[in-house]
Amino acid sequence: MKRILLPVMLTLALGTGARGQQALPLYLRTDAPLEERVEDALRRLTLEEKVALCHAQSKFTSPGVPRLGIPELMMSDGPHGVRAEIEWNSWNYAGWTSDSITAFPALTALAATWNPEMAARYGKAIGEEARYREKDVLLGPGVNIYRTPLNGRNFEYMGEDPCLAGEMVVPYIQELQKNGVAACVKHYALNNQEQWRGSVDVAVSERALREIYLPAFRKAVVEGGSWTIMGSYNRYLGQHCCHNEVLLNDILRREWGFDGCVITDWGGAHDTREAALYGLDIEMGTYTNGLTSESAFGYDQYYLATPYLEMLRRGEVPVQTVDDKARNILRLIFRTSMNPDRPWGSLCTEEHYAAAKAIGDESIVLLKNEGILPLQADRYAQILVVGDNAVRRLTDGGGSSELKPRKTISPLEGLQTLYGDKISYTRGYACGRPLYERIEEVPESVVDSLRREAVARARRADVVIYIGGLNKNAYQDCESTDRQSYDLPFHQNELIEALIEANPNIVVLNITGNAYAMPWADRVPALLHVSYLGSMGGASIADVISGRVNPSGKLPYSIPYRLSDCAAHASGNPAHYPGIERGEVSKTMIPGSFLDGGADPQVTYAEEILVGYRWHDTQKIPARYAFGHGLSYTVFDYGKPEISDNRMHPGGSVRIRIPVTNSGSCDGMEVIQLYIGDDQCSVLRPLKELKHFRKVFIRAGERVEVEFAVTEEDLRFYDETSHDWKIEKGSFKGYIGSSSSDIRRVVSFRY
Repeated sequence: MKRILLPVMLTLALGTGARGQQALPLYLRTDAPLEERVEDALRRLTLEEKVALCHAQSKFTSPGVPRLGIPELMMSDGPHGVRAEIEWNSWNYAGWTSDSITAFPALTALAATWNPEMAARYGKAIGEEARYREKDVLLGPGVNIYRTPLNGRNFEYMGEDPCLAGEMVVPYIQELQKNGVAACVKHYALNNQEQWRGSVDVAVSERALREIYLPAFRKAVVEGGSWTIMGSYNRYLGQHCCHNEVLLNDILRREWGFDGCVITDWGGAHDTREAALYGLDIEMGTYTNGLTSESAFGYDQYYLATPYLEMLRRGEVPVQTVDDKARNILRLIFRTSMNPDRPWGSLCTEEHYAAAKAIGDESIVLLKNEGILPLQADRYAQILVVGDNAVRRLTDGGGSSELKPRKTISPLEGLQTLYGDKISYTRGYACGRPLYERIEEVPESVVDSLRREAVARARRADVVIYIGGLNKNAYQDCESTDRQSYDLPFHQNELIEALIEANPNIVVLNITGNAYAMPWADRVPALLHVSYLGSMGGASIADVISGRVNPSGKLPYSIPYRLSDCAAHASGNPAHYPGIERGEVSKTMIPGSFLDGGADPQVTYAEEILVGYRWHDTQKIPARYAFGHGLSYTVFDYGKPEISDNRMHPGGSVRIRIPVTNSGSCDGMEVIQLYIGDDQCSVLRPLKELKHFRKVFIRAGERVEVEFAVTEEDLRFYDETSHDWKIEKGSFKGYIGSSSSDIRRVVSFRY
């Protein structure tokens, strides 16, 4: 749909100048200060027009003010690409032939690069595509914290650590918005599971909220300058997060100074009075499930539509509430759809494919390598590829992040391009269809037949490359449902075990947005952890396996040996995940899905601040593969660090400098990670916490110096007594390493 502002609309808004000529109203003058334009436009709006701004007019648009020539807002799902066009008033795809796009890697892949430069490149490219598609708001990126590996939506987020997620989200937003397209950071806040997502009340301490679950959102707003933010489905302190007094009014607006729009997740509004009073600006998708179901109600029946207008007329809520909402929405419109300086955008360019490829290259994590990689073509005559994910298009499914790419290179295609006719393929396993309460079991005869074929061919091959993992079907990496098991699905463990027995020369590469059990890990010579890499994924995978690209990805989340090693599951108490129901369960809902509202369910974050590696470190429960882990085809040596001062004074900082040498035979990139630990504190603190990181390219034989500036912000914790941040005097340590478990050097200082 091309947006055209008809001249008749504008003439209605024009006044008459001193010489009888029409003068442009202030709100239409792009040379005028933004806030003056907003106030001028606000004064011209009727009460009905103000209310109309606050709710949807279609599945993905909210209205403007046609009388004044103020256009609507066009929104699109993201954050890994601009979603295909949806019909105006249904969840069906519109069937356009001009909406194919570049599929970028999932955000968990972006996080695995540990490279803010890649985040900036990502934001620039996806912003150009959104602009070309005439979108004003891209619904992403997501920065919810990885609390449990069962969360079906973890692949859309940036891992378990708020420092990593915060550092990566800022350049993404900044570069995206240079295109005149608003980022919509999501899902604010505490949306850490999909089961019961529409109703679960999250019980979390104020300290854990402030230290773990909010910092990345704060960075997105304060440093990234995000123009919109999306409220989450769940509840906090008994209120839905899309109209939550504490999260939206107290923290987002008053503390962080957010001047943008709060947009509901689709179907996230539940009450007119709360929506009026507690920070919501634009209501989308009400009376649907936000994905597939339709509504019997019209848009004028939304909570912030006719019911809100009537409450305003009766004086039951202040008119100031709608003025505040209209201001925020007008400000967004002037920044986006009425911004004449934004560029035209572009779609599926070579530059965009190159960005997707570079991000994919840097995201692949080499978990283990006993010398089999890189795979030299001249050493092997027959290379067998096994696994459904070698050929499955992993941009399909997954919920709202589903994409329609113009071009996709599968892993099998990428390997065939490099290794030619040395490559052969067999499927190895079959994926059952997702049903409401489970995954349909594939007949045993089919499982056995596929496995026998793969094992027989593995015996004849020189080397096997296994490409499996999860996919985007329900109950895997998919919006609306959580995983039902920590194991790989579709009998993959049994298949991998059988392949190891048949041929020990095996490279296991699993594509997934989550951690998973690896009972066979000690018996495979090479193991790669790969997220969903989009259009260029197969090329990235082939280049890393062959050695054309030296792997440099690092895990953005821990991979526990077993589910009970994860903090959220350690107690085995369902109150800690997925929560407990406090009343009678509705029998009309779909069990185990977000549609199953249960009966007032509540989940308690009993682990407090000990999420991910913080739990593994502090409880002395080693992960199979630690947060920040990732190997290279070369070797990096960490020299003796230097510290500028052994004491940090109030308001000051200390600088830590460390030399890193590439002592191997090939060029590569390393992520130097700095964690800070408080030796003694009046409250429980983790052994150490990530505070800084730097990804550097080092040529073979070269040495570089990496410097970090440690400030008071890196030492503080949130004090629940004073409801403020606090530092206690004493000794601190700086842990410098290649992962949270691979600490190479330690320095000490006092405060």
